[in-house]
Amino acid sequence: MRTHTGEKPFSCKTCGKDFRYNYDLKSHMTTHTGVKPFSCKTCGNHFVCSSSLTIHMRTHTGEKPFSCKTCGKDFRYSFDLKSHMKTHTGEKPFSCKTCGKQFSNASTLKVHIRIHTGEKPFSCKTCGMNFQYIYHLKSHMTTHTGEKPFPCKTCEKDFRRNSALLVHIRRAHSGEKP
Repeated sequence: MRTHTGEKPFSCKTCGKDFRYNYDLKSHMTTHTGVKPFSCKTCGNHFVCSSSLTIHMRTHTGEKPFSCKTCGKDFRYSFDLKSHMKTHTGEKPFSCKTCGKQFSNASTLKVHIRIHTGEKPFSCKTCGMNFQYIYHLKSHMTTHTGEKPFPCKTCEKDFRRNSALLVHIRRAHSGEKP
């Protein structure tokens, strides 16, 4: 019922934040104490509550307990399934205040906003260059490592970028499909 009424009768005596349930308050208190009693035996990360550890373990086990009833795709987290469902409904409740473009989830909108702000949060540790998108940084890193992760299956020549591979296939192999 508290979900519907909005009632939050449990208050943190340290910061004043209110909670619907006592267990949420107890979990919150660790932000002030720093105590994280639940640890992952695989990687050693520590967690505030056992449910967080259980969810974390999916990264090691590969478990994906949430399935889309429409297309059958599986997800590790319920919020990922919820976000995915919008691809089937066409729902796009998140709107860019600058250009009006709409998105199905908040994280995609956040990435889009970088187009308008020019923010480049991903920095190369080797040369200091900054990038708007993580995949641009990953692509850039191949200039430092010399890695060429895109091989041509016809002649086995390697390329740093997929776009260069596609140009090669079109020119060298008369438009064969990669």
